Amino acid sequence: MNSLSFMSRRVMSGIVMIIAVVVLNFLLLSAAPGDIADVLAVQAGGSTTEQTAAIRKELGLDKSLFAQLSTYVVNVAKGNLGQSLFYNDSVAHLIEQRLPNTLILVLPAMFIAVVLGTLLGVLSAHKPGGPLNFGVTFLSLAGFAAPVFWSGMVLLIIFAYWFPIFPASGMYNIGGEPTGLDAVWQVSHHLVLPVISLSMVYLAQYSRQARATMLDVLGSDYIRTARAKGLRERAVIYKHALKNAVLPVVTLAGLQFSQAIAGAVLVETVFNWPGLGRLAFDAVLNRDFPLMLGILLISAVLVVVVNIFVDWFYSILDPRIKLEG
Repeated sequence: MNSLSFMSRRVMSGIVMIIAVVVLNFLLLSAAPGDIADVLAVQAGGSTTEQTAAIRKELGLDKSLFAQLSTYVVNVAKGNLGQSLFYNDSVAHLIEQRLPNTLILVLPAMFIAVVLGTLLGVLSAHKPGGPLNFGVTFLSLAGFAAPVFWSGMVLLIIFAYWFPIFPASGMYNIGGEPTGLDAVWQVSHHLVLPVISLSMVYLAQYSRQARATMLDVLGSDYIRTARAKGLRERAVIYKHALKNAVLPVVTLAGLQFSQAIAGAVLVETVFNWPGLGRLAFDAVLNRDFPLMLGILLISAVLVVVVNIFVDWFYSILDPRIKLEG
């Protein structure tokens, strides 16, 4: 099967999966207690049952579940994600404003976690009884045990309050949004603590995965053969063993991309980062179902795209892997 045919099949299966996600998310959110009419009634200082019913009728919430689902699926197929009932703005516009901020946070965190975690795992596997191995094991246990919001608050206390090296919240300094190089510097400065907080838990997982896989690969026959031929240890590790050891790490990174998006909700809340996670948190509090559905849809699309890319990237890392169904 050539790469074009493989990608076509993966794209089609991805589309089917996204459709299933759209329907399932709508049904799950519809089954949740409360809706935006209750929130609007509370914000208005309370209302009678008749007034709440009028709000539901105006918003189309009085229709049957099937009618609401049909209307939503048709609108999504047309590219219309609906109108936010709380922000009184289109869902697509709100996501367009916040999605880049989340990607600015998630992509560097995942890159650091994958690269540094793999490197630490490989180095610790090379000398299983050394101090680096002990340090990686301790780091992994600490990363697994510490919730991302707890590590974020610890970083805030140490590096924003005790030693005010980095800003505590937001993307920019107080006083408006800068432009040019000043904007790049301010965003980078504000990004340090959130990226460290988000990457710590994944760094622990990738280092453990890389270490376990590397130990298994180093015990293989072809590694013993390479050493018997007199190849230098550096060549054995980084030219022969690393290619096979990194494949499970790539798989794990693709599967955990959705978890990184979900983890960004807590990080963005702790650091007041104006991203998609913070928007999702506010949408849940305000029972803004159209906005929640739009965020879930975009998250599903990102996960499908990343996993298709991982499948394709496999064939580059290891030419022995064919793009087969």
